[in-house]
Amino acid sequence: MYTLNSQLPVPIYPFERDEVTGSKLFTVLRSEGELTYEENLLIPHRKAYYLLVFVKHNRGRHWVDMKSYERKDNTLYFSTPNQILVKEAATPFWGTRLTFTNEFLALQQNATIRELPLIQNPQNGHELLLTPTDGVFVEEMLAKIEAEYNRPGEWQHRMLTAYLTVLFTYLSRLYTEQFTGDEPSADKRLLTTYQAKVEEHFRALHEVGAYASMLHISAGHLSEVVKVQSGKPAIKHLHERLVLEAKRLLFYTPLALKEIAFDLGFSDASYFNRFFKRETGATPAEYRTNIRKMYQ
Repeated sequence: MYTLNSQLPVPIYPFERDEVTGSKLFTVLRSEGELTYEENLLIPHRKAYYLLVFVKHNRGRHWVDMKSYERKDNTLYFSTPNQILVKEAATPFWGTRLTFTNEFLALQQNATIRELPLIQNPQNGHELLLTPTDGVFVEEMLAKIEAEYNRPGEWQHRMLTAYLTVLFTYLSRLYTEQFTGDEPSADKRLLTTYQAKVEEHFRALHEVGAYASMLHISAGHLSEVVKVQSGKPAIKHLHERLVLEAKRLLFYTPLALKEIAFDLGFSDASYFNRFFKRETGATPAEYRTNIRKMYQ
């Protein structure tokens, strides 16, 4: 089952409670070559939860936003809530799937987990390549997690938190090796905070000054720090986020251009048209035609 966003025709799949264990915040499921029906196959959709999949063996292709991934053996794939996902085909799968919610990460005992690079995903990565040694370690930890998950009792939550902390810490070390980035300074953290605020409010707030007020600093200081840390002006981050969402909607939905403009906070569809062309070199209509031809 899924629910529809009141504005967008892209379905949002909520977290589904495990019917066996009753878990409402976290699930683990291992597969040994099963080929199962998936109701969201070929359907662009969002998930209202985190998804981590360890692929021991599988073939096929899936999309995260506008990027495609040809699945590889001994690889970890992961996504965060509300990204647009598409899986192209159902194929036999060997591996383990973890799902968990924002509420799970908000639990006090999971405070360490939610701050790890793998979960924060500052580099917007979605594929983590594992060496054979890494694969053995990850598979062993997942087996421990699965065993504890299916063993209810007063110590279950503590054991799960301990195992997950070890696993996600190990994967976060690999993440920082594959997606390079320095230990964040105060200015780097400000950039990250600004980007998070843009992600949360880009539909409603289109001016850098509004974000500066939210962060209790001047627009000039915010713009200067963001430019130094990222190499591009603060307004460019905002414009790129609007363009990304516009591209998602143009590619994945049948919404009229005027509806897309209004959904993104543009009161004037003609201004949205000029904005999109200025940023991409094509009008929204031209982009929609060209991108759909490319993937037919």
